[in-house]
Amino acid sequence: MTLAVFALALGFVVVFGALIGSFLNVVVYRVPAGRSIVSPPSACGSCGTEIKPYDNVPVLSWLVLRGRCRSCRGAISVRYPLVEAATGVAFAVVAWWFWAGPQAPAEPTGAALAAGVLEVVAYLYLAAISIALALIDLDTHRLPNTIVLPSYLVGAALLGTASALTGDWGALLGAAIGGAVLYGGYLLLALVYPGGMGFGDVKLAGVLGVFLGYLGWGPLIIGGFAPFVLGGVFALVLLAARRARKGSGIPFGPWMLAGAWLGVLAGPTIWNAYLALLGLA
Repeated sequence: MTLAVFALALGFVVVFGALIGSFLNVVVYRVPAGRSIVSPPSACGSCGTEIKPYDNVPVLSWLVLRGRCRSCRGAISVRYPLVEAATGVAFAVVAWWFWAGPQAPAEPTGAALAAGVLEVVAYLYLAAISIALALIDLDTHRLPNTIVLPSYLVGAALLGTASALTGDWGALLGAAIGGAVLYGGYLLLALVYPGGMGFGDVKLAGVLGVFLGYLGWGPLIIGGFAPFVLGGVFALVLLAARRARKGSGIPFGPWMLAGAWLGVLAGPTIWNAYLALLGLA
């Protein structure tokens, strides 16, 4: 792939990601409320006027309207364009990682190329639900089953088909082991310490284990362990700043997702460095 073609493809992914981000704003608002994500069309939260397509262009419409509704001039939260932009950036990072980064295969053709496309789609999907679930958990302290449970099927279908195309059954076995290990580990924590771990976290752990295990032991171990380090450090900072007290409820889902992505993007590097430190590499 030439540099020009790669840049064009990456630009398309950013735009596509921003469009998905616009949809995620709907998901984050409506799913916890039990409302349809399809209808009615998006409307101003202040006056109820339906938002026209030309006022619903990701990021740009918010900037053009200066964060105000065209009809009533009511304020539109800055979170909307931030989610759209963040999704575009996240999609670009995932695409780069699988197309040109350390994860990219050398000149894939045929079945390997098709498998690579499925892998990219799978991890773009993971990026999208990561943003949605993190925001929902921050807002409501919930991880809705309507998003988490179908992710098992999506991951199994996309990654399973990719493994079948390349014959890499080891990756699929790793996904199954990863899902079982993280689900089982979080289930044990939830049973031992019910107040500190919810069953939404348990179900999400299984999903993350599938996507991490598919990439190998390094991503799985780092991605499984990192949430506790990240969440623990954040909790200590809040306690030190007196922004929280012992026993305060802090959503753990965002840290699970952040830790998982650390495992996806940097897991092999961190794991290999750790093994080298122990003299095992």
